[in-house]
Amino acid sequence: MEAILYQKADDLRVSCNLCAHRCVIPNGKRGICGVRENREGTLVSLVYGKLIAEHVDPIEKKPLYHFLPGSLSYSIATVGCNFRCRFCQNADIAQMPNDRNGIILGEKRSAGAIVRNAIANGCKSIAFTYTEPTVFAEFAFDVMKAGHREELKNVFVTNGYMSEEALEYLAPVLDAANVDLKAFSDAFYRKVCSAKLQPVLDTLQRMKAKGIWIEITTLLIPGMNDDPDELRRLAAFIRYELGPGVPWHISRFHPDYKMLDRAFTPVPTLQEARRIGLAAGLHHVYTGNVPGDAGEHTYCPACSALLIERMGFRIRKNRIVERKCPECGATIEMVDA
Repeated sequence: MEAILYQKADDLRVSCNLCAHRCVIPNGKRGICGVRENREGTLVSLVYGKLIAEHVDPIEKKPLYHFLPGSLSYSIATVGCNFRCRFCQNADIAQMPNDRNGIILGEKRSAGAIVRNAIANGCKSIAFTYTEPTVFAEFAFDVMKAGHREELKNVFVTNGYMSEEALEYLAPVLDAANVDLKAFSDAFYRKVCSAKLQPVLDTLQRMKAKGIWIEITTLLIPGMNDDPDELRRLAAFIRYELGPGVPWHISRFHPDYKMLDRAFTPVPTLQEARRIGLAAGLHHVYTGNVPGDAGEHTYCPACSALLIERMGFRIRKNRIVERKCPECGATIEMVDA
């Protein structure tokens, strides 16, 4: 299928404007994502409707804790990613084209079939996740349009590296996003992800301005992005540029892919990061990949009452009524319908 958001250039080259890399792709070559190819001056998507993953997940797995809590999300992905994260935990599919000589695997699906499957499985949303959904934006857009017609919500789990043009294209049908803010250091992004920090910050601010529900995830890697001063700056960005009600998920790292030399994140490091976020004025800061930790739960930012009790991705108890704390009446920032 012909790709969106590109321009033809001299010598059969094309300029892809889908993400912040803005690849200039010679004839016969692919962009950084490995799934968009220049064929005689026409940029094509190699993954349209070609799913490598298709599952029913709790929305909390995205993780989204304040968007349709307790519901199911029909979750899909194609291969490909526009990052090269050395710690990628889905590298077998995200990095498949680049690690396996350009191979692209997947099962053909139509937008209508995905929507029907979502409804049949009792899902309230469709999540574009596991790999970077921006790289299959053409198919995601068609699925999202079809989903909206059936009153399903649409969720991106993304690295936030989409271009401004791509967000303009997707925003009318995008309801929520969990954006990985992998660090608050451009040096980290360049060294570990082969990307830059600023485009991610720009995307977060644009999403917020467009009314897209956002939550943020940071995977804490020992010795790389867990410096307390850096975490304070990150928390301050969320607080003052996005708002104190934007949830921040701080997840535990485990060794994977090309980063096997690091240990698991110590739980006290996660707990300290959570304290930093709360001290910065964030209303909701969560610890992830640590089932049973108190940081899994939702508390009232006004009176500290326990509102949503979780174990892993499962909600045990939800005391919020019409987005209000039952103890003090404070409004809880969330989308519940």
